[in-house]
Amino acid sequence: MAYNQLTLQERHYIEIETRKGTFQTEIAKALNRSQGTISKEISRNKGGRGYRYQQANKTASQRHKDKTKSIKLTDEIMCFIENELKTNQSSPEQIAGRLKKVHKISLHHESIYRYILEDKSNGGKLYLHLRHKHKAYRKRYGSSTNSTKGIPDRVDIDQRPKEANDRLRVGDWEADTVIGAKHKGAIVTLDERVSKLRLALPQVGKFAKETKESIIELLKPFSQFVKTITFDNGKEFAKHMDMASSLGCDTYFAKPYHSWERGQNENANGLLRQYFPKGMEFVDITRKEVVDAVHRLNSRPRKCLDYATPYEAFIELTGLDARILVQGIRL
Repeated sequence: MAYNQLTLQERHYIEIETRKGTFQTEIAKALNRSQGTISKEISRNKGGRGYRYQQANKTASQRHKDKTKSIKLTDEIMCFIENELKTNQSSPEQIAGRLKKVHKISLHHESIYRYILEDKSNGGKLYLHLRHKHKAYRKRYGSSTNSTKGIPDRVDIDQRPKEANDRLRVGDWEADTVIGAKHKGAIVTLDERVSKLRLALPQVGKFAKETKESIIELLKPFSQFVKTITFDNGKEFAKHMDMASSLGCDTYFAKPYHSWERGQNENANGLLRQYFPKGMEFVDITRKEVVDAVHRLNSRPRKCLDYATPYEAFIELTGLDARILVQGIRL
């Protein structure tokens, strides 16, 4: 039978019979309801003194009032979904969060998935903008860079300030390099720990001098918001003291085999792989291609930021003008 809300009279009957010790199956039969409906009603709406019909009715009414109304996929909503997918490669969960935050529209992310799959079944290509498409996500543990040798004046992450560890301030960055297939080309990446802002540039390879110059170039426009940089133990970061001197910051290194100590940077590298997948050589990628990909990532709403974008979070935390921020990243 089609479900409809229990009436006040039905709830009164449930209270009376419950007090008598009547079985729920008998109550259900008398009300022409399923036993599951009666069981759910009692468990969800009873109070500290047991099931009371007036209180149960009030509780159920409030829950129904607060319940998110079903939202139909209007042309405007479908346009928003498609734009977020194509422009920022946002996930359905991120799109749903952004709809609620900016447009006050509550739409479950599963509804967005269904819309994308329906589009695919009709020959559409929206699914191609999903990060994983049909690939299962596989979390990586450990790191291929595990030796601490060859890095002068290395300071362990244990010495990093508590404010940086606990993300209590803006200005603590994580650095890494993403390597192209056959070790041809690389992308140096930086991530601010609180705002999730990402910076990146392509390089010929994993050379210490080149990496030093790239990191200084990336962070120089925001040097007042650079307090620490945390690296893995790759030899390309051997000139970290030159970076510290140029940027006026402190540098730290994660422990070998502890890639999760730079977990944000590791995860963000996975996002970057959406644009520069494994198996791709990086020797021919351009600066513009990398900067455009970074711009898209920084424009993508994040659940951990209450569906604000990294751009918005960094601007709010620093008071930096939006145009200056974007210009600094696109230099």
